[in-house]
This record gives sequence, C-alpha cells and structure tokens, in this order.
Amino acid sequence: MLTEQTKITTMHLIERKVSNSMKIIEDGLPHTAALDGIYDDTRPNWWTSGFWPGILWNLYDQTGNEKFKKNALSASKKIANAFKENQDKFDHDVGFQFLLTAVYHYEITGDEESMKMGIEAANFLAGRYNPVGKFIKSWDREAGWVIIDCLMNLSLLFWATGVTGDPRYKHIAVLHADTFLKYGVREDGSTCHILSFDAEAGDFIEAIGGQGYSPDSSWSRGNAWAIYGFANMYRFTGDEKYLLASKKVAHQFIASLPEDYIPYWDHRAESIESEPRDSSAAAITASGLLEIAEHVHQNEKYIYQNAATKIIKSLSDNYSTWDKPEHQAILVKGTGHRPKGNFVNASLIYGDYFFVEAISKLNGYNKKIF
Repeated sequence: MLTEQTKITTMHLIERKVSNSMKIIEDGLPHTAALDGIYDDTRPNWWTSGFWPGILWNLYDQTGNEKFKKNALSASKKIANAFKENQDKFDHDVGFQFLLTAVYHYEITGDEESMKMGIEAANFLAGRYNPVGKFIKSWDREAGWVIIDCLMNLSLLFWATGVTGDPRYKHIAVLHADTFLKYGVREDGSTCHILSFDAEAGDFIEAIGGQGYSPDSSWSRGNAWAIYGFANMYRFTGDEKYLLASKKVAHQFIASLPEDYIPYWDHRAESIESEPRDSSAAAITASGLLEIAEHVHQNEKYIYQNAATKIIKSLSDNYSTWDKPEHQAILVKGTGHRPKGNFVNASLIYGDYFFVEAISKLNGYNKKIF
C-alpha cells in the first residue's frame, strides 16, 4: 500500500516533472515520446490532444499556480479554435478533447464561453448517434463501427444534461452504453475493441480485433476503458448493471496481471511473456478501480483500492522517469497500437494523464471530469 507520505511525495514529483517539461512543451499538444523522452506535438483534432491541457488544469486546480493555467488555457483554445474552424476533422473523441479542456476550465473557473464550447462539443457527439442501431458512430470511415474507447466520452453527454437540464444527452449515453454492454462485454469479463453494425438496419454484424490481438482476445487498454466507463455509468445513473459490468471486467483484468501488476498489451496474446506491457492501460485501470471503490459496499472496497494502489506503486517505482529530468513524459513502456507496430514501448500522454488523475484521487482530489 502507498503511505500518506508516499502519495504526497509522488504528487510533488509529478508537479516537478510537469513544470520542467512545460518549459519545452508549453501549450503543445503531445501524444507520444520514444525512448529519448521527447514528446511530439500533434494536431488539435487528434484524439489525444486534450490530455496535456488536462494535466495542466489538474495541477492548476490543486496548486493555484498560474503557470499551469496559462499553458492550459492556451492549449485548450487551440483545440476549440480547430473545432470551430472545421468540425469535420473531429469524431467521437470530442469527449476526451473537451472534457479535459473546455469543461475542466468551466468547472474550475465558471467561464461561460468554455461552458458553451463544452455544450457545442456535446451537441456534436450527440449528432453522431444512430437511432436504429442505438450507438454513437466512431470513426467516419465506417458508418457502423463502434469502439470501446467511446464509453469514456459519454461523460460529456451527462455533463451537458447537468448544465442544460436537457435529458436528451444522457438518454443517448445510456442507449449507447447498453448497446456496448450487450455486444462488447463477454461472460468472462473480457471485451472487444470494435463492434460492427449495419448502419442502415442497425443489426449487429461482428466483433473486430482492432488494436487487440484478435477479435476474441482481451486488449488490456480496451478493458481499462470498460472498467472506468461502466463505473462512470453507474455513478451517473445508479443502474446496478453498469457497476456489475465494471466489476466483472475489473476481476478479469486483475486476474490477468503479471507479478508487477502492469498488464501486457493484450491479456491473451500468444507468447505473452515476450510481448510488451502497456503502462497506459495500467494507469487508466487504476483510476477506474478507484472509481469502483467509491460505489461498492465497505467490505468490497479493499479489493479495488488494493489493486489500484499496487498498480500505481509499480508504475511509480518501475515505469516512471523521476530520475531522468530530461525526459518529458512521466511513464514509459506504453503500447499504442501493437498490431500496426505503432507507438510500442513508448510514453503516451494519456498514460501520464490517468496516472496524475489516480494519484490525485489518492490524495483526496475529488473533481470529477470523466
């Protein structure tokens, strides 16, 4: 378990690391860093663009340090301006992008323009809903494809209902979550990455492996999205089926972990011990497990808190860059897209974000963005 002093110390290490990295990154929009530790600067419409400003808003809210706010605001405006100029370049991941920028800004400061930007993004996401198939369309290249990642974007719709009083947003979120729960979560608690539907008739066609090893494998980051996403659905709705789904996937995830508690990129890849780990899946899962722990009976809390803290401790002890001041990322050994060979054994900005979020939760920070 992490002691109180360790939690505080880790948060100080994060603040120091981000402060140093921000001298170079400033208001950039990083996605990945190779072994040299130098983050790239991706385009504003890329799905990961919100995670760096999300880290900065988190630290600003906790410290009050204006240097974090300055760069968070500038990076957030880049994404908002790109969205206003060409919405066609964005897709279902506006949740990742605008929860961590416009919504975060509004929740901290009450900024009205940021609230309007968040609602505009929610309208865009709701506009991708297919009422026949009862799902939110993912990428534009396939009208009937739905990916597990989108469970996390549903928080934007619940937020929009909260600030507008219009229940249509949350209705869409519930219908989409129900569809993925029906077709995307297996009895053993594993999940698939992509569901394919007939966009015209709404009929389910097949599961597709996507970034996982195969259609019937267990892609660890996909499971992480499900753990966290369904836990959030329970928080928003109080419907027990979502908590049960989150717990089922969590149990499968925990049971599949190796000794150091950091998952391989797919729990069912062949010759698994020679396969890369995914620190980003670990960080997402840790934060999701802490969400589960808030909603279960007192006698169950230890199961999820214990697994989360073991994951976080292993990330901090074995997968961090505390001793490498020139390294801009916090975590190493993430896996982006193993089947394509993209971003393998790399630092990934979303891994960093969810690590910061999980440590913040352990230190009592209770701002709910996802």
